[in-house]
Amino acid sequence: MNSFYSQQAGCTVRWHDLPGTGDPVVFIHGLGCASSYEYPRVVHDPLFDARRAILIDLPGSGYSDKPEHYSYKTTDQAHVVAELIDHLELDSIWLYGHSMGGSIAIETAGLLGSRVKGLMVSEPNFHAGGGMFSRSIAAQTEQQFLEQGYDAMLSAEKTAWAGCLQSNAPYAVWRGASSLVAGVEPEWEALFLSLPCPVTLIFGELSLPDDDVDNLKQKGVEVKIIPAAGHSMSWENPSALARALAECMTM
Repeated sequence: MNSFYSQQAGCTVRWHDLPGTGDPVVFIHGLGCASSYEYPRVVHDPLFDARRAILIDLPGSGYSDKPEHYSYKTTDQAHVVAELIDHLELDSIWLYGHSMGGSIAIETAGLLGSRVKGLMVSEPNFHAGGGMFSRSIAAQTEQQFLEQGYDAMLSAEKTAWAGCLQSNAPYAVWRGASSLVAGVEPEWEALFLSLPCPVTLIFGELSLPDDDVDNLKQKGVEVKIIPAAGHSMSWENPSALARALAECMTM
């Protein structure tokens, strides 16, 4: 595992740089997740075509530091990812982000401009208001979530995601959720559609129907569907996600 000191977050950020061919794919995880936990099965799948992959644990998550003073807003997290790309002196990358990480990836692509060869996002937040999960967290005060909500959420969670959630600082989860509810201006969808690089929207079959899929298809966005999977597609069907990402990078 690698590390660098992020001036943006005021902490040490850690990532895996997994060797492979071609321009690297930078993976950005969602709320309560960590790329070091979520994506090894995807990038080691034969269908990923042995590409180089960078798996970042955002501040507050996984192996990265968890400073209490940091905002954990999507915009600030995007600046951390861009800071890492600068640190690695990468001139050409692919970006993939899931859920909140998809929103962060959209903002990161805007910061990096022509250095991004293509952006793939799976079930991101395109609009303010958050999803059901982030809204339920942000409906509590930060103090309530720290004192009761986080532990209650961990106790209730029976999926593999529980192992990842407990690697996240509760204040990072609350502030990230609140950032999704607050949104950004212009909205993530508008930013997504304005990017000069190729963009792809990925959705789990079990998450359909979805208004964003229908709307963006009508606007000419390439949409890929992961069979036999819902929102947690990297766990539910990692091979299909590996295939979809590889296809995006050969179009």
